[in-house]
Amino acid sequence: MPRRGTSSLRARFPIAVLVVALFSALTGCGLLGGSDDESPATNSPGGLEKPNLKLSIMTTSDLAPFHLAVKNGYFKEAGFTFDPAKDVVVAKSGGDSVSKLTAKEVDIAYSSFTPFFVAKSKGAADIMFVADASSAGPGSCMVVAMPDSPVKSIKDMAGKKVAITARNTISDLMINSTLKTNGIDPASITYVEIPFPQTADALAKHSVDAAFVTEPFLSQAQKTVGAIPVFDTATGPTANMPTAGYGSTAEFVKNNPKTVAAFQRVMQRATDEAKADRSKVEPLLQEYAKIDADTAKLVTLLTFQSALDATRLQRVADLMLEFKVIPEKIDASKMIAKPATTG
Repeated sequence: MPRRGTSSLRARFPIAVLVVALFSALTGCGLLGGSDDESPATNSPGGLEKPNLKLSIMTTSDLAPFHLAVKNGYFKEAGFTFDPAKDVVVAKSGGDSVSKLTAKEVDIAYSSFTPFFVAKSKGAADIMFVADASSAGPGSCMVVAMPDSPVKSIKDMAGKKVAITARNTISDLMINSTLKTNGIDPASITYVEIPFPQTADALAKHSVDAAFVTEPFLSQAQKTVGAIPVFDTATGPTANMPTAGYGSTAEFVKNNPKTVAAFQRVMQRATDEAKADRSKVEPLLQEYAKIDADTAKLVTLLTFQSALDATRLQRVADLMLEFKVIPEKIDASKMIAKPATTG
């Protein structure tokens, strides 16, 4: 995902069980059972068609509201029965998360918005957005480098090797936009795909000249290997850029309207709570992102979002078209699932 200025986080579910799930997923051991959205149940607890959701998430800070909702039992209150230890997988990148969705391994996936648009443009799936997650505030989506790196400023970026989580994600999109604004050809960059948790090590070993990071990995890279912020990608055309959200397929949304509406309400409730009280977010960073209390107080969070806005999302799609990540214009408004109703 983009230091990042905004609010977000990565945390997960029932404490002991959840942590095990997180680590197993990060090491490639977390697998989910297939999702069955063709024949929704009608007599589920809480009246939900699919209470035992299968989800794919990542280890970014903007997952804080999701983890808060799990920890505080908001999903259970809404009638969901999914087990975080079995039904939630941690993907290594946004592209990986969306691939799990298109392969029907999960019902709802968290990712930066760009892989969703890519999947839509390629016809891999009829993607629908069900909830927003975050946008990039000042200092939340940073390119960093080691003190002895040849990259001292954005002007040094041409021809360098740069770590991102995956191609065609918000990471390289925001870097490319910032480079273009500063008169640097994005085509000169060699991107190296490295999961966020491994970025600091790659910098220390000089496997790359610079890296795109968001919290808590920004603070971790600074603290553990002495990485230095080089430039903020959330500026100019990408200031307050929508960074990530939750998506599903049109088929799942159509067959499971009560489930989607309940998910939206839960995420809105948890997001509002996280935005109102940072003190509820910091313990989640410590528990799931494995950072110490002092670092948790200092991290620059992404800006938490939940309600979907077509105008905001269109910025991402239009920027992707500009950099030829997608071949033709996509109307983001047609990809938004009907907002949850109250009650």
